[in-house]
Amino acid sequence: MPTWMVVEDEPDLYDTLLMLFEIWGVDGVAFTSGTDAMRWIEEVDRGLSDSGIPELALLDIRLPGASGPEIGERLRQSPTLREMAIVLTTAYHLTPQEERAAIAQAAADALIRKPLPRPADLRLMLQDVIDQRRAHPAGPPAPLRGGRAPAPTAPQSADRHSAPARLASSTPAARRPPPVRRLTGPPAAMPQRDALPRRRQGGVRGWLARLWRWLRGGDRE
Repeated sequence: MPTWMVVEDEPDLYDTLLMLFEIWGVDGVAFTSGTDAMRWIEEVDRGLSDSGIPELALLDIRLPGASGPEIGERLRQSPTLREMAIVLTTAYHLTPQEERAAIAQAAADALIRKPLPRPADLRLMLQDVIDQRRAHPAGPPAPLRGGRAPAPTAPQSADRHSAPARLASSTPAARRPPPVRRLTGPPAAMPQRDALPRRRQGGVRGWLARLWRWLRGGDRE
């Protein structure tokens, strides 16, 4: 099973990505802060982590602690993780200069703007980035050519994709993200219509009938 890394501090998106990972058959190493992600990288480099080596890192640009570009920069310095595909995400409007600076610092392979595209399109985008990184592991990342990021960009629409938050991440046991909210179970079954008091049903219908007649002037006593 492939492993992907995600660092995202927005709770709904964090939960949604982990759910999509499970649907796609991907193991997730997930963090909600840059500080925890940096600590995990140190553990990997020291051989203290028993998690799989991710082939992709999906990093939000603005995070508590270390930023996405800072995490990407640290990944590229890691002898174990430096060949990972790196994708930056952001919901903020960045100037072209800010985009180039973020991509260059992280040596990122792609930049995707939020809201993220539909799950099927996102899956294809990310897999394409992974395939390109595998094909050119030693070369510079594609976005650095010409100073622009030719990476696929999420459509600017209001169609945000949310999903029930019910999955836990596969973060190493030494440092796990805050517990993910879980569904408490299916809602209780609604009572059958026949089980409702017939007298009350008839009373409402009778009252509505009398009101209708009254409005039409046929039942004014």
